[in-house]
Amino acid sequence: MPIPGVHIAAGLMMGLLVVGSALADQSPSQAPYGAGDDSKPRGVIGISLQVGAERIGDPAILYVGIVHPEGPAQQAGLGHGDEVVSVDGTPVKGKRYEEVVGMIRGEPGTAVKVGVKGENGLRELSITRVAGDKLPKGPTGSHGSPAR
Repeated sequence: MPIPGVHIAAGLMMGLLVVGSALADQSPSQAPYGAGDDSKPRGVIGISLQVGAERIGDPAILYVGIVHPEGPAQQAGLGHGDEVVSVDGTPVKGKRYEEVVGMIRGEPGTAVKVGVKGENGLRELSITRVAGDKLPKGPTGSHGSPAR
């Protein structure tokens, strides 16, 4: 007897919920993207990146998913949906997500130049990094995880 489609969909949703809650409950030392890694620079610009593509099989594109409302990226004019095309003049095409995050992070007080393509065309923004703990936490923390 075939399995009804609604049962398959329900099973997939339950699996995603379990995985999502497991990630949200991780300790800082297990958190993804180096959130609790003391060896990474502590300077941030107040964004969360998303990976996307126009169609299956197309090259991945990095988009700005979330812009912290009080962060330096927002003050510089970076917006939700902007495509990140370069960091400090280096194209990000073909780079892993973690590599691009590492390129954006740096010492607090130093500037990073982020090339983006969005509603306002292609532009390069100079953004001064701040210490991650200086950004106020709202109902969610880094990358949508619960604030600690």
